[in-house]
Amino acid sequence: MYDTIRTAALIAATVTTGLSAGLFYAFACAVMPGLRQSDDRTFVTAMRRINVAILNGWFALGFFGALVFTAVAAGMHLRADGHAVLPWVVAALALYLVLIGTTFAVNVPLNDRLEAAGETDADGGPAAVRERFEARWVRWNVVRAVSGTAALGCLVWALVLHGRIGGGAA
Repeated sequence: MYDTIRTAALIAATVTTGLSAGLFYAFACAVMPGLRQSDDRTFVTAMRRINVAILNGWFALGFFGALVFTAVAAGMHLRADGHAVLPWVVAALALYLVLIGTTFAVNVPLNDRLEAAGETDADGGPAAVRERFEARWVRWNVVRAVSGTAALGCLVWALVLHGRIGGGAA
């Protein structure tokens, strides 16, 4: 039973990390390049709407679930029979913490400032609002995409090792 729960935690960590990594990858590859082609007012309005829409239970499940499930998987691999898997899960956890830290230290404050700027900024309207937001937000989103993808890779490898150990091939 313990191994089944440990396997389930590792699978849940991998799936939820994959969802988060994919979200930030999609923003890096499609959403932000698409918005880059829009005028300033459209860009600011779209980002504000995205920032509101993303705050939902499905997003929270993937975003925070990845952190929780990866921490649980790490804890469940502390036993001697999980030591081959543990470094990969811990590496994934550290990389995911980079994603979380970047989100709360950079991207969320930028989102908050974007919202607080109002419809027209006294210092130059939507162009000025966009200028203070876009480049920095995009740059740090790439950090989130890369760290999330690297965390996912670590968890995939942990699953491979876990399967080998569970299958007696270690």
